[in-house]
Amino acid sequence: MNFSLLFVHSTWVSVALAVALPSGIAILFPTLAGAITPPKPQNTSSSVQVPDYLNPNPNPLQFPTKPEEVKIQKTVSISLAQALELAQRNNRDLQVAILQLEGSRSALRQSQAALFPTLGISSNVTNSGNGFTSSSSPASTSFNASAQLNYNLYTSGNRQSIIQAAEEQVLVNQFNVETQYLTARLNAATQYYNLQQADEQVRISQSTVDSAQASFRDTQAREEAGVGTHFDVLQAQVNLANAQQTLTNAISQQQIARRQLATTLSLSQSVNITAGDPVDLAGLWQPTMEETIIQAFQNRPELQQYLAQRNIYEQQRRQALSQLGPQISVVSAYNLLDRFNDGISVTDGYSAGVQASLTLFDGGAARASADQSKANIAIAETQFASQRDQIRFNVEQYYFQLQSNLKNVQTSTLALSEAKEALDIARLSYQAGVNTQTDVIAAESALTTAEGNRVTAIVNYNLALANLQILVTDRALR
Repeated sequence: MNFSLLFVHSTWVSVALAVALPSGIAILFPTLAGAITPPKPQNTSSSVQVPDYLNPNPNPLQFPTKPEEVKIQKTVSISLAQALELAQRNNRDLQVAILQLEGSRSALRQSQAALFPTLGISSNVTNSGNGFTSSSSPASTSFNASAQLNYNLYTSGNRQSIIQAAEEQVLVNQFNVETQYLTARLNAATQYYNLQQADEQVRISQSTVDSAQASFRDTQAREEAGVGTHFDVLQAQVNLANAQQTLTNAISQQQIARRQLATTLSLSQSVNITAGDPVDLAGLWQPTMEETIIQAFQNRPELQQYLAQRNIYEQQRRQALSQLGPQISVVSAYNLLDRFNDGISVTDGYSAGVQASLTLFDGGAARASADQSKANIAIAETQFASQRDQIRFNVEQYYFQLQSNLKNVQTSTLALSEAKEALDIARLSYQAGVNTQTDVIAAESALTTAEGNRVTAIVNYNLALANLQILVTDRALR
């Protein structure tokens, strides 16, 4: 049931009407300059130089149809800093998030339009008569025009709730931009370190092949000299074949890692990349685990995003309840009527009034909608708590990985030095006839394992460090 009151005062005069608003009425129509506008992301461009030919075609709808359009024309070596710059510049999810942010800002401006009155004008020219078959007076032509001004004086908080919900949605999308920005950088760093590991695996596998070839030549020479056995030759040949197969697989994984990083960075269709930075520790982590957890709580945008989403649901709850409150609006109109060739001057007039309405009964729809929003508030609070616990776990996980991999780097470095020395001794002993080819193969395998362990420890350390850095990164976009 809807109850309405309409108070209208109108009059008709035969002179032109000059409409002027009193000076005090401006209080009802605040300007957009006084409204709250969330901050825009700052310029995140860096001084890192990246060749333009690495960037993709600016047309997102580009669809290659010829093989030469997707053929790799060149391979370029890039640094980690360049990879991060390309990720920030070209990441598709980040671009979508930025566009969504701009769309929410437009939606905010749309909601702020309710702070202003609506003004419309309409006009028509009409020719009328009595018909073709009857004798009647001549047809007449008339001109009619009207202008109407409407403004909602009081909406029981509905208008302000809509505006505040739009402001919170801008914040949600802004935090989403920050999340996508950090995710793009983390993915780029992860893929870059994976490519470094693939490159090192190719190098290690190639070194193993070279070592196996040298051992194979030694066994052949010893067999020809009559001091070796054919069994040693076969054993060395099998070892060489296994090493070559491992190298083939490593080259395949290297090519896949290159294309995966190129896809992550949204590179040009005709360019491939390699990792230019050497495999080394990316730095040391100074804060304690507890300090890192607190920094992550303060800086991760997901937590702020859930709080903003909770505020949106709260404003939606208020919007629903506002439908049960009174709604008051001002309505005014000005009309102009002129009938041509009737000898009467133009007739005009105006009307002004206040309209009030109150919903007495809506079947419980408004309160049911408010209860839905209340449930969504509880969901957002629960998601906030869950995300908070997940952030803590992530910090603890990567902190432990960082410490263990740092120890593994130290251990594997020592093991690598010892494995090299052991291989040299095994070869000299084999050449002197003290040990067998099996001992040499075992020493070669131990050296390959030690080299792989050291590279894995360094890469895993850098990955854990990158994750910790992303977790505590200041929200530079704010």
